Amino acid sequence: MALWSLKAGLAGVAIVAATAYAVAQMPDHSRMHGRMGAEQQTMPPHGMGGQMMPGSMMDGRHGMMMGREETGGQPVMPGQEAFGAIQEIVRTLEADPNTDWSKVNISALREHLIDMDEVTMRASATARALDNGVEIDVTGEGRTLDGIKRLVPAHVHELSQLGWNAKTEDLPNGVRLTVTSTDAAQVIKLKALGFMGIMVQGAHHQQHHLMMAKGEFVH
Repeated sequence: MALWSLKAGLAGVAIVAATAYAVAQMPDHSRMHGRMGAEQQTMPPHGMGGQMMPGSMMDGRHGMMMGREETGGQPVMPGQEAFGAIQEIVRTLEADPNTDWSKVNISALREHLIDMDEVTMRASATARALDNGVEIDVTGEGRTLDGIKRLVPAHVHELSQLGWNAKTEDLPNGVRLTVTSTDAAQVIKLKALGFMGIMVQGAHHQQHHLMMAKGEFVH
């Protein structure tokens, strides 16, 4: 019986030694993975003191998980900007119990968004610096020209509300937009903004789109 116990003890020692040797031969990344697993088990669930560390890997994973949870794991991007803008307006109208559907005109909004796309992506804009501002010839052909004629003159009122002096005059293939200021700092800003920087000034676009869809305003 004593001899059997001695043999069993020696066998146990051999197993422990073999296990230690195998661990020592493991690739570095495997051992690192084991340590990371142990550290994660001992760390608070959201990093230091239980708080999520901004910009950390855990924070990124948490953000993605929260995004999936909030949307039920479904995609949220509409896939096309104008499609998304129209979708937003339609949902706004549907959520308003006072919407008069007999006046709603989504087609008018779509045409306006086409104008915006044409002017933004396809119009040519040639700017000339003035002592007190900028003068920009905005030109194009076909559908782009139509969009220029509708959008650029309509934007003059908004620019005036911002304190600039703005005016347009017709050209055979477009519109000449002139924007000036008596403030030297504003003159520098106007020259830096250029055509599209000036066109995006103001926060009226979203409300304008809603009014257009409601049939309350069409320009």
